Amino acid sequence: VSSQMKTTSHTTRAPRLVAASVLSLFVALLPAAPALAQGTGFGERGEGRQTTRPAPRPANTQGRGPRATATGAAAYQRPRLVLLIAVDQFRYDFLERFDDLFVAGGLKRLQREGASWTNANYDHVPTETAPGHATMLTGAWPAETGIIGNDWYDRATKKTVLNVGDAGVRLFGGGTTEVAASPRNLLASTLGDELRLTTAGRSKVIGVSGKDRGAILPAGRADNAAYWYSPFTGEMISSSYYFAQLPEWVTRFNAARPADKYFGKSWERMLPVAEYEKRAGEDAPAWETETPRLTKAFPHVVTGGGTAPSAAFYGDLRYSPFSNDIIVSFAEQALVNENLGADADTDVLTVSLSANDYVGHQWGPYSHEAMDATLHTDRQIAALLDMVERRVGLRHTLVAFTADHGVAPVPEHATAMKLSGGRVKPADVTSAVRGALRARFGEEADKYLLAFDNNNLYFDHQALRRERVGHEEVERLAGEAALAVPGIARFFTRTQLAARGVSPADPVARRVLHGFHAARSGDVVVVQEPFKYLVEYQIVATHGAPYSYDTHVPVILMGPGLTAGRYAAAATPADIAPTLAALLRVQPPSNSVGRVLSEALR
Repeated sequence: VSSQMKTTSHTTRAPRLVAASVLSLFVALLPAAPALAQGTGFGERGEGRQTTRPAPRPANTQGRGPRATATGAAAYQRPRLVLLIAVDQFRYDFLERFDDLFVAGGLKRLQREGASWTNANYDHVPTETAPGHATMLTGAWPAETGIIGNDWYDRATKKTVLNVGDAGVRLFGGGTTEVAASPRNLLASTLGDELRLTTAGRSKVIGVSGKDRGAILPAGRADNAAYWYSPFTGEMISSSYYFAQLPEWVTRFNAARPADKYFGKSWERMLPVAEYEKRAGEDAPAWETETPRLTKAFPHVVTGGGTAPSAAFYGDLRYSPFSNDIIVSFAEQALVNENLGADADTDVLTVSLSANDYVGHQWGPYSHEAMDATLHTDRQIAALLDMVERRVGLRHTLVAFTADHGVAPVPEHATAMKLSGGRVKPADVTSAVRGALRARFGEEADKYLLAFDNNNLYFDHQALRRERVGHEEVERLAGEAALAVPGIARFFTRTQLAARGVSPADPVARRVLHGFHAARSGDVVVVQEPFKYLVEYQIVATHGAPYSYDTHVPVILMGPGLTAGRYAAAATPADIAPTLAALLRVQPPSNSVGRVLSEALR
C-alpha cells in the first residue's frame, strides 16, 4: 500500500498535516510561553482525523523480506510498527518471582528475544501513573513534560488539575459525570509526534488503555487517537480533541457490549493454591481490606453488587484481569481497522494494561491476586505479540515493554516483617506547618498555606509579597516543621530546586529535582521514610515514593537492530524514546533527556 493511497474515514487530512508540521515550533515555544499549553491553539481537533487505511498486504508470519543491512539512507527501511506495551504497577521483581510460570510466547519471549535491562529505575518522583506514562515515549522527566503527578494544585484557579482532564473538549461515550480528556497538559513531543513530523503526517499513532492517562500520554499531542475504558459504561471512549465522532469500528466494538460478558464471572486462581502460598503467603491476610463488593479471598465474582451490568459492575471489573482482556481485544481491532504497520511509514500503537494497578492497590504486591493478575498479563502479552506477528511480522516491529511505576509493600505487612512500615497523615504535616507559621508570623499566617497536594506544600505568593514575608524563610520554616512529623524523612525547597542546589549523586534529591516543574510544583516537597505511606485516603497499597520498590521497573526492547540479552548497566524508562528514535533514524522527542541504550544496538 503506497503512502499516496491512504484515505480518510471522516474528513480530509489537511488540518492534521498542518497541526503536525507546527509541532516542533509549538514545543520550542513552550518554555517561554507555557500558557500556550492551556489555550485553543495547536491541538484543537474538532474537524476530524484520518482513521482508516486501505487493506494491508496479506500478513506474512515469517516476515516481509530481509532486514536492511546497508548503511546508506536510501537502503534503510524503518520497521513498520512500534508497539509499546506498558503494564500499570508492574515491578521489575515480578519478572523474577514468577518467571518459571510464564508461557513461552509472553514475557519469556520478550526476555528471550529482547534486550532487557535489569537495573532500570524511574529517576523522578512522584512515581505515579501519569508521570510514568508521560516519560515512556517523551524520554523526559516531569520537569520537562509538565506532568508532575496524577493531579496537582493550580494557584491561578485555586483548584486541582487532573493530569489529562480538559474541559475544552467533549467526551465521546462514558458517564455523565466522567471528565473529558486530552494531552493538552503535556509540554513535550513524543516519539509518535516526531514520526508524524518526519512522514508529513502519514505515520499513524494510536493509544489504548484502561485509563485515560495511560492511553493519552504515551501517544502524544499529534496522535491520531487515544481510547480508554469507561468505568461508568464499560465502553471504550475518546474525546473531540481527536475527531468529530468515534470511528465506526469503535462504535461497532462498543455495540457488542464486550464488558457485559464478564458479569457474574468468577475470577479463580490460574494455578493450584500451593503455588500462590509458596510465593505470596496465605490468602486474605489481616492487612487486606474487604468491601461489600470486593472480597479478600479467592474466588472473586464480579457483579457490582447487582443482578445486571451497571456502573458499579463496570467500575469493579477494573479490579480483575478481565478488564485487560477488553483492552487487548480492542488493541487488536485498532491494529486491524486502522491498518497499522501496513506500509513503510512507521506507525505506533501504545497499549497500557491497567488492571494490575487496581489489583495491586486493592490487595497489595505480595497477594495471591497480584500474582494471578501477573500470570494473566503474561498470557495477554503473548496474545498481543501473536496478533502483531500475524498482521505485521515481529521482524518488522520494534517492541518496548515497561511499567509506569512499582508499588510499596502494604505498611502493615512491612511491619509484620519487622520493616519500618507506617502511615503518615497529611493532616499532621499541614497542622505542623500551620503551627510553625502562626508561631513565627501571627495567627493570620494560616492563609499563607494554600494546599498540600502530592507531597507539595503550596504557599500564597501574593500574600507573601503583600506582607513582605520572605519566600526562603517560609520554605525553610515549613520544611523543618514537616520534618518534625514522625515518618517524614526529608524536604526540599523551591529555592533549592530552582537553583538546582542538590547533588546528582544523591538519588532521592535527584529524583525530586527531576519531578520539579517551576510553574506547576509547590514550594516545599516532602519525602516520607521508606515503607511509609503519605496519603489522605484509605488504601491497602500504593506507590509514589523515590525508593526502589516504586522506581524499579522492567525495560525490554525487542526487534530489528537490537541484540538480545540481559544488560546490567543502569537505565531508565526515559531511555526508551531516544533509543527507539535512534533505531528509527528520526529526531528524538523535543525534551528528551534519556540516553541511547547503545550497548544493545547492532
